[in-house]
Amino acid sequence: MIKILRPSSLALAASSLILSAHALAEPGDYGFWTTLGNLFNPPKANAPVTPEQAQGMYPLSLHDPDFDDGFDPGDYDNWQKVDVPISTGAMCGNGSPYKFFVYRVPDTSNTIFYFEGGGACWVYESCSGQAGIRGARNPNGIPDNYVQNINLLDFQNTANLATAAVSPLIYTHHPYNQFKTGEWNLVYVPYCTGDIYVGDKTEIYQDPTGQNPDLIWHHNGLRNVQAVVSWVKNNLQKPEQVLAAGCSAGSIGALLNYSKLRADMDATYGYLIDDSGPLFHAPLNSDDIASYPSVPLHKEVLRSWTTYTAGGDPRETNPINFLSSITPGFNSNELASLYKALSDKFPEDRLGITHFLADGNFSSYSYERFHEDIYSDPNGESRLNKLREKWQWDTHNNLIPLLDQTSNWGYYFPMFRDFNESHCTTILDLEYGEIAEHGLVLRDFLNNIVNYQGGAMIRAYETDKVSDFENNHSWFYDLVDGLL
Repeated sequence: MIKILRPSSLALAASSLILSAHALAEPGDYGFWTTLGNLFNPPKANAPVTPEQAQGMYPLSLHDPDFDDGFDPGDYDNWQKVDVPISTGAMCGNGSPYKFFVYRVPDTSNTIFYFEGGGACWVYESCSGQAGIRGARNPNGIPDNYVQNINLLDFQNTANLATAAVSPLIYTHHPYNQFKTGEWNLVYVPYCTGDIYVGDKTEIYQDPTGQNPDLIWHHNGLRNVQAVVSWVKNNLQKPEQVLAAGCSAGSIGALLNYSKLRADMDATYGYLIDDSGPLFHAPLNSDDIASYPSVPLHKEVLRSWTTYTAGGDPRETNPINFLSSITPGFNSNELASLYKALSDKFPEDRLGITHFLADGNFSSYSYERFHEDIYSDPNGESRLNKLREKWQWDTHNNLIPLLDQTSNWGYYFPMFRDFNESHCTTILDLEYGEIAEHGLVLRDFLNNIVNYQGGAMIRAYETDKVSDFENNHSWFYDLVDGLL
């Protein structure tokens, strides 16, 4: 790929192009002269939303020429805020306007949709922001400068540090862990609805103390995603390669939205990286929470975020009926049936899932409030060990067997990293994600997934429960942890 840093003059632009002209090109990368032409005449959308795509359940939106979204097509290599018209149905949980961010490059059509992580909510405390890190991100909406001036080494600007550190998958100028998708067109999808990007329901949450007014909260994630995809189709060129990725809530958001996003973008090569947002097998008609520890969580979020009811009218507009209608093989009683359904729908795509087996964050959301033996345990270390036991049980018994039934799902489960509660393998950097017993590092897995040339899928998990806890410390992690 030809990489262009934003030049201050035509001479600098030309010299940058010449120096990078010998870079190994991939499908979707433009040649020297096309890239140079793009600097003067930015390419227009060549696969905009059609009238047919603007119909049906959760439709895309046609281009509105009268709405000023604030985007400059020729402002390359710079994060730009994109405003979304209210007519799309997009909004944040508190009712404020939704917006997202785009980093456009002139030398490729390849595009990554990165879904921001940040918790989930289904009660007053977690949706209002009172729950802190165990709540949902951005309860007050999205600031205009949310991802501006990203610099991982700018320790004075701690407000943006969490975004800057988010992932080498999108951090173009990462100081020591660059990944090729960081040089693609970047679409950063902010998270402000607390519903893992799949909600479509307005809830009223009451303050349990009675001191504050009711909170009217819009679990509006699914409509927000449709607005983002609509804009990309209406404003950028159709990508040759497209990646949907995220961490935590963002990763399960990428998973749940992949079926439609992938079909709408219609790229030649499609990839999915689900980092620490697994959808464990948990039949909704089962009460056996020993065998299926995630059943209570699945039931709770469906009730809070959607109007779906088992046995209801399949034509009713709700996210589960929608997913069923566009994804053959998806069983609404078993949400994890989505893995095989996606594999069957997109057999040539490369799909990957990764998380740490000692995750202490997503496991807390999954089990702590639903399993009395964990919730009532007064000992923090004991609670964490119980969370990890259930997480590993779910991984080995209610996830890996599902993935093994497919031909194009890869998985990569290292044990532990001493950062962010051992949650998310691809945030901040790609270090300490090795599985030594298999001679693998995390980058091996990422390169295996985002690979237009195909090849056998990597499927690996770590069994060593000692080594990672003995040699897994970084002063840089301590520094970032202290600032966040």
